[in-house]
Amino acid sequence: MDIVFIERLKIDTIIGIYEWERMVRQTVTLDLDMAFDNTAPAATDNIDDALNYKAVSKRLIEFVEGSDFGLVETLAERCAQIVREEFGVTWLKLRLRKPGAVRGAKAVGVQIERGTRPE
Repeated sequence: MDIVFIERLKIDTIIGIYEWERMVRQTVTLDLDMAFDNTAPAATDNIDDALNYKAVSKRLIEFVEGSDFGLVETLAERCAQIVREEFGVTWLKLRLRKPGAVRGAKAVGVQIERGTRPE
């Protein structure tokens, strides 16, 4: 199985359940591992055959910057849906971090896997 990844994509958004969180933009970070067969793009050297991580990143930035969720769980699920539906990714692992949300912790968040992990 081949993996295309995006590591520590930082995006500012409105996220949180407390009143003060609804009034400020906070930075979240995304890590994605996405299953993709890289045989064709390796053979053709053509971006049209590849899972374009720049296009995935731009789409997620656009979505997350415009979102307004209370829970990181909801935001993570919607991001996973976008990647799977719009980019044809059959399996992904997504980790969403919310730095500074809990005093004493570097970050908190969720990690989800969606789809069938290919072998």
